Amino acid sequence: MAQNDIGIDLGTTSVIIYVEGRGVVLNEPTIVAVDTDTGKVLAVGDDAYKMVGRTPAHIMAVRPLKDGVISDHLLTREIVRRFLVKAYHSVVVKPRVAVCVPAAISGIESDAAVEAVVAAGARQVFLIDEPIAAALGAGIDITRPMGHLVVDIGGGTSDIAVISMGGKVCSDSIKVAGNALDAAILRCVRDKYQLAVGGKSAERLKREIACCTPKEGFSASAEIKGRCLRTGLPRRQIVTTEDLYEPVEECICQLATAIHGVLERTPPELAGDIYTEGLLLTGGGALLRGLERYLTDRLKVQAHVADDPVNCVALGTGKSLSMVERMESGFRDATPGIGKK
Repeated sequence: MAQNDIGIDLGTTSVIIYVEGRGVVLNEPTIVAVDTDTGKVLAVGDDAYKMVGRTPAHIMAVRPLKDGVISDHLLTREIVRRFLVKAYHSVVVKPRVAVCVPAAISGIESDAAVEAVVAAGARQVFLIDEPIAAALGAGIDITRPMGHLVVDIGGGTSDIAVISMGGKVCSDSIKVAGNALDAAILRCVRDKYQLAVGGKSAERLKREIACCTPKEGFSASAEIKGRCLRTGLPRRQIVTTEDLYEPVEECICQLATAIHGVLERTPPELAGDIYTEGLLLTGGGALLRGLERYLTDRLKVQAHVADDPVNCVALGTGKSLSMVERMESGFRDATPGIGKK
């Protein structure tokens, strides 16, 4: 892989860019601040994230991807263009770019991702499924005749795949991931304490005190601030780990059911490999407390978190460009006008 080759994890909540020889060079939120009066993009990434919930009426902080797919093509193109300019400094040679996409993405949705990257300045674009990229990023040799079960839990989607000999054997993608957990926590705080809080507060509660199962033995509390729904006045509230068990477990139960469904479709020999090797968790959602224990107890397969779950997909996406000839499925040349692999 040459140094003008780039891997992009184009996620619902964040964009991570990997460059060979430099590692992960960018990790910023997938948010764009737009002036609705003029249509002008005011900020992207970290700068736009600071504006969430704090903008005047004519400025909107928008997420151009929803549930892992592009919902606003123009804003996605702009955010990719700005991030590529920030991460890649050569104006002479256009880069080859590999972009990861959810395993269940449609042809129209993948075409939109390709168009955004080409418009941002790439000379050639490859698409790779998130679970395959995650496995590569975790250091798994996916070209061997050995079954591996990978669960990548991102912001908008959780992608599940059984991988063997460089390709997917069976897979699924569900819209239960980090954002769904945030929404469940928001509803819990609103219903239990009659308190309206923002998405940032819900994300902080998830990160600091949320846990999947009481068996983990973890208990903590955190103070949040918001608007009382009864009085309409500002208020603060202490929320505990115990308060969040029910909404968190409800989401993770759906994830476990989806993983179970993939295991049911797995050929017996590969199922035996998975029982031996275990289940690999990647993505930011893999950091949720108690997740390993919950899935291990529920599925009777040992779950373990990758060494660098947040950056796994970006790392694997970058590595995939050096393995073009050895990839069987879940990876293709998607550049317009070039024969697709």
